[in-house]
Amino acid sequence: MSRIAVIGAGAWGTALSIVLARGGRHQVNMWAYEREVCDSIQQTRINEPFLPKFPIPEQVSVTNSLSAALRSAEIVLTVMPSDHARRLFQQMRDPLSGVNALVSATKGIENESDKRMTEIAVEVAGVSRVAALSGPSFAKEVARGDPTAVTVASVDTELAALIQREFSDPMFRVYTSDDVVGVELGGALKNVVAIAAGIVEGLGLGHNSAAALITRGLAEITRLAVACGARRETLSGLSGMGDLVLTCTGALSRNRTVGVELGRGRKLPEIMAGMHGMVAEGVHTTDAALGLARRHGIEMPISQQVHFILHEQKSPQDAIRELMNRPGKEE
Repeated sequence: MSRIAVIGAGAWGTALSIVLARGGRHQVNMWAYEREVCDSIQQTRINEPFLPKFPIPEQVSVTNSLSAALRSAEIVLTVMPSDHARRLFQQMRDPLSGVNALVSATKGIENESDKRMTEIAVEVAGVSRVAALSGPSFAKEVARGDPTAVTVASVDTELAALIQREFSDPMFRVYTSDDVVGVELGGALKNVVAIAAGIVEGLGLGHNSAAALITRGLAEITRLAVACGARRETLSGLSGMGDLVLTCTGALSRNRTVGVELGRGRKLPEIMAGMHGMVAEGVHTTDAALGLARRHGIEMPISQQVHFILHEQKSPQDAIRELMNRPGKEE
C-alpha cells in the first residue's frame, strides 16, 4: 500500500482520491484549501461543496495543512487550479525534497509564463521525477466507477510504469506515454475549444456547426502542440481527441457550460460568479494558448475568437461570422 498525497480537493482531486483508495489499495492524504471541505469530509465522508453524493473511502484523510498532507508521502498527485500552481509548488518545495514521484493532473497552462504544470513543478519545486495525467475523465463519472481510460506521461519510462501500476484499477485504465508535452497541452488546450463548442450550443446551432468546430479545433490544438515539441499521434489519442470530444459534447463540462451561457448572451463575470468556486480552466488558458502560438508563429483562429468573446466583449455571432469568412484554405 503506497502513501499518496493529493494536493487539491475539488471535484477532480476528490474523484482521483476515491479511485486511489477504493478497495483499500492506498492510504491517501488529501489537502483542501477550503475549511468547509475538510469539515464536510470529516463529518460525512462526502465532499459536499465540490462532489456531493459520492462517499469517500475511510482510507482518505483530509487536512488544511500542506505539510501534514505531504508527510511520509511516496507519490504526490497535484490537482490544484493552474493559477495557484506556482504559489503552491513554492510552498511545497522543502516537503517535496524526499518524494519519490510527482504527478500533475491539472489541465491548464500558467498565464504569466505560458508554462505547463510539470515545467513549473521542476522549476519551482525542484522535483526531478515528474509525470502528467490526462484524458477524458469527468470527475462524477470517475467517482461513480464508470469505466474510464486516461494517459500518464513521463520522460522517465520507469516512473510512467510505476504510476500506471499504482493508479490503475478495474474501472480506471491508465495508459503510458513519454510525450509529456503532447499529453499536457492536449489536456489544457481542449478547454478553450470546449468553450467555443458551448457557444455553438448556446446559440442554438446544430450538429454541423459542432462537428466543424471540434474537428478544426483539434487541428488547431495539434498545430500548436507539435510546434512545442509534441508528437502528432498523441493528439489523436486519449489526452487529445478523446478529451476534446468529451469536453465539447458532455453536459458535465464546466468549460462547455461557460460557453453555453456566453452563447445565450450572459456576461463572463456573471457566469463565473454563479459557478460557486468551480474552475473553468479554459477561461485562464485561452490567453496562455495564444501566447504560445505567438511565440511559435502558429495561427489559432478559434482560440483567438474565444479570447475576443471572453475578454473583449465581442458578440459570438460576430466571432462565428469572422471564422466562416476567413480566406479559403487547404485542409
